[in-house]
Amino acid sequence: MNTQAPMKLLALSIPFFLAACASSGVHSIGTDRLMISKNTAKVGGGISASAAAEVNQEADAYCAERKKKVEVTDLQLTPGRFGSLGNVTLQFKCI
Repeated sequence: MNTQAPMKLLALSIPFFLAACASSGVHSIGTDRLMISKNTAKVGGGISASAAAEVNQEADAYCAERKKKVEVTDLQLTPGRFGSLGNVTLQFKCI
């Protein structure tokens, strides 16, 4: 029995899942407009509920550092499918 094949598959999948958890960080997309994007990997596809909460928390923290509140201008949820990641993109302002 070849035991190396499962280990190779595991080794190749770890970077995929680590990248899936990473946020883009806050980026400026115009005058007073900001964006955060996060890829999501959910077994069976769909959107990870925690990913949407995490981008909201990151936006809250970003604005709180500036002693302001978040105003969401757009939220896009793209479900993942077999072989592709889902995505949560939040556009916001600090007011």
